Amino acid sequence: MKRKKEAKKNFVDFSHSTHAVFARGIRGSDPILHDGKPQVAFAGRSNVGKSSVVNALLNARLARTSSTPGKTQEINFFELGGKGYFVDLPGYGYAKMPAGAKEKIRKHILWYLASGEVKPKLLILILDARIGVTDSDRDLIHVARAEGHPMLILANKIDKLTKNERAKVLAVLTKEFPDIECIPFSATKKENVSMVRTRLFTLLGIRR
Repeated sequence: MKRKKEAKKNFVDFSHSTHAVFARGIRGSDPILHDGKPQVAFAGRSNVGKSSVVNALLNARLARTSSTPGKTQEINFFELGGKGYFVDLPGYGYAKMPAGAKEKIRKHILWYLASGEVKPKLLILILDARIGVTDSDRDLIHVARAEGHPMLILANKIDKLTKNERAKVLAVLTKEFPDIECIPFSATKKENVSMVRTRLFTLLGIRR
C-alpha cells in the first residue's frame, strides 16, 4: 500500500493529458492482465540498469533501483495516461542469489511470457553493452521467439564504450540476432531515449 501511495505522488506529465503512475506489482494471474490495455515489457539481467532505462523512458523515478541485485521479484506495471502499461519484469541471472530465488524469478518471467494470459506489444531485452549477451539472455530470447513475441534489444550503458568498441558490440549483436533490432542506448546520458520513448508511446496508442 505504501509503495502505491508513493508512486501516486511521483508521476510525470508528458502532455496535458498523459501521465504515468505505478499501477501494481503482481506475482501471478491478476485482473490487470485482462483489462484490454496494451503492454510493453522490459526484461534483463540484474545490474544491466533495467530500472534506470524504464525511469529514463518515463522521465520519472517510478521503477525502483536497488543496491541489492535481484531484490525485486514482482512484475511491476506502470500505467501511462490510462492507455497502456510499461511492464517491468524481475531482473534475472544474479550469481549470488540463492538457487531457490533464482528459480522463482525464472518461473515468474516464464509465466508472463508463455502462460498465454498476456501478449505484449513488444518485449524489450536490455543488455549491458560492455558485457553483451549471456546464456540467460539467450534462453529468454528463445522463449520469446517460441511464443511469437516481437522483440527489441537496447544495448544500455553504450556510453561506457569507445567508438570502435560500440561498433564491434553492435556488429556482434546484429550477426547473432539478425531478426531483432538492436539500438545503442544510455539511460544516464539519454542517448536514444527520446526516439525509443516515441516509438513505445505510439505502440501504446499515446499521442504526444
